[in-house]
Amino acid sequence: MPSFVILEKCDGCKGQDKTACMYICPQDLMVLDKEKMKAWNRAPDMCWECYNCVKICPQQAVDVRGYADFVPMGASCVPLRGSQDIMWTVKFRGGMVKRFKFPIRTTPEGQCVPFPADWPTETDDIRSPMLCTEPKSMGQDTFPTLKK
Repeated sequence: MPSFVILEKCDGCKGQDKTACMYICPQDLMVLDKEKMKAWNRAPDMCWECYNCVKICPQQAVDVRGYADFVPMGASCVPLRGSQDIMWTVKFRGGMVKRFKFPIRTTPEGQCVPFPADWPTETDDIRSPMLCTEPKSMGQDTFPTLKK
């Protein structure tokens, strides 16, 4: 189910040029209505349901209706983002509430090292049948090969 904005909660990120949901959406689907100062999803059918906009919204104004196998009908799944973690609150239709807390990434944008520096990346890696970290990531010096 695509993301949608709860208009009563949305404050347009206090009148900034770009809202948090606009900044984070990988598909550039979230836009700001400058007259109403409310964000909205301009192409729900293109939504990946990645939950980025839901997690980043400071007003908890963006939501995604969950699938029945994940969040049964009549239930809700709400994230609350803190500075170090995200607390997911799942409310089941029978009244039971469960909370799950997960740490968030704290590495500054653009500073993440994709893999340790001692794993070689060579120009012909694209032609190799192995993953870029193999065989070292598997604890091997070399892999056996078939003789041609």
